[in-house]
Amino acid sequence: MPDAAALPPHPAPEAVSMMDYTDPSRFNLAEHVLRAGAATPDKVALAVLSLTGATRWSYARLIASVRGLAGWLLDEGLQSGDRLLLRLGNTPDYPLCYLGAMAAGLVPVATSPLLTGPEITRMAAQVSPQAVIAGEGIACPDGLRRLTPPPTPETLPPADWHYGPAGREAYIVFTSGTSGTPLAVRHAHRAILGRQPMHDGWEGLRQEDRLLHSGAFNWTYTMGTGLMDPWTVGATALIAAPDIAPEQLALVLRRHDATIFASVPAIFRRLLRGPLPALPRLRHALCAGEALPPALRSDWQVKTGTDIHEALGMSEVSTFLSGSPARPAPTGSCGFPQPGRRIAVLDDAGQPVAPGETGHLAIATDDPGLMLSYEGSAAPSGAWFTTGDLVATDAAGAFHYQGRADEMMNAGGIRVSPREVEIALAGLPGITELAVAEIEPPGATPGSGTRIIACFYAGEAVSDRTANDFAAARLARYKCPRAWIPLSSLGLTELPRGPTGKVLRRRLVALCMETGFHSPPSRKAST
Repeated sequence: MPDAAALPPHPAPEAVSMMDYTDPSRFNLAEHVLRAGAATPDKVALAVLSLTGATRWSYARLIASVRGLAGWLLDEGLQSGDRLLLRLGNTPDYPLCYLGAMAAGLVPVATSPLLTGPEITRMAAQVSPQAVIAGEGIACPDGLRRLTPPPTPETLPPADWHYGPAGREAYIVFTSGTSGTPLAVRHAHRAILGRQPMHDGWEGLRQEDRLLHSGAFNWTYTMGTGLMDPWTVGATALIAAPDIAPEQLALVLRRHDATIFASVPAIFRRLLRGPLPALPRLRHALCAGEALPPALRSDWQVKTGTDIHEALGMSEVSTFLSGSPARPAPTGSCGFPQPGRRIAVLDDAGQPVAPGETGHLAIATDDPGLMLSYEGSAAPSGAWFTTGDLVATDAAGAFHYQGRADEMMNAGGIRVSPREVEIALAGLPGITELAVAEIEPPGATPGSGTRIIACFYAGEAVSDRTANDFAAARLARYKCPRAWIPLSSLGLTELPRGPTGKVLRRRLVALCMETGFHSPPSRKAST
């Protein structure tokens, strides 16, 4: 069993900033995450919840398992710096192997278990892993050495923490570029320091909290917000078992005294469709992965008496803009820069724009949470790393998300944010959800350049006249949709979304093309 005395002393919070606690010779991400818990070995670190009970892991068992897995991986012949592909399902094996690999100085490569054999083979070829640790029935690349996680890692001989420069490679995640090709994102051990501003600047996280995340173990949002952040402060992480339906999460929140709930808009939306029990222990909720509609936040506030705090981020940096219990985001905004972050809004020439003007969101390249690089590419250079998001700031300094640069619509030569239009149309009577995208109208010659804004919606049928009048009262004429398309006409009951809950606008456009509409030609958002 790990002994708290065996761990190096944790610096006092007031003596540490996210920028300077990077001992170049003695740092390990996994050890940093588990250090606070080592001081309370009997406290529950993780509970996997079902409607009938919970499976619990103390901090002592968690730390012993991580160090046991580290020793096992080294005994299997892997060496410091080797890359280890993770192909694990929605079980505790995933975070244990993830942290165990880093504890040993290995580099875990996180991937979705839903990927097919050809997909994971192409992705693995980018990063050249030395082995794969895999669960039963999950596709793996051909020809790669396969390991199966041991059933009781807490009983294995523990490895010592592998210390080294905080800037060395720690883990790899994949993100899709604008072309849809997965990109391998390399992060350093120091990335965990880049999460410190989230504890107060978004999560309002305390040692006594019990944070329930609705996602699967093998999702990066769950891994960061649902597990590593609570463990870093010595709190308790709660994860819903796979057999818990989204509509049952409210009952789980109440039964297991969750104080913070982290999820995505689609889950909040499903919870609000039914009756909610009283949640006396819940202090607030967290949202990321997709823009939070103001109406959804308002409905949650009314029904639960608690707020939802949204964060904006990306795989290359994690979150950096957010509302928080100490500073809630103004309605319609995504909040403020987290404490210690340096954020800019830049024009196409890389110069700051005035408040109220839309520009490219950028984060300082010296942020410890920023990636080392994309695999095979140079490290981010210059003062700023642009995220691909478009934002504007208001007089209070809050940031308003305008969408991805590659999703901006061009109405009559003027750029229009899908997010702005969707917020304005959110109260359209009878509509349960909607999204806008640019399409070529029926009858237009494909590739002619003729484009209109279309609104795709679920819910009750709405007449064009009613919808047009509603839009005209809230939006400039050039921002108003010219087509109103019920999802049912495309064979859908709800908006298509990716694994993180983001609306797949390109899928909507493709379905229009299949049913008689035409998709717009490829173009850069700045045109």
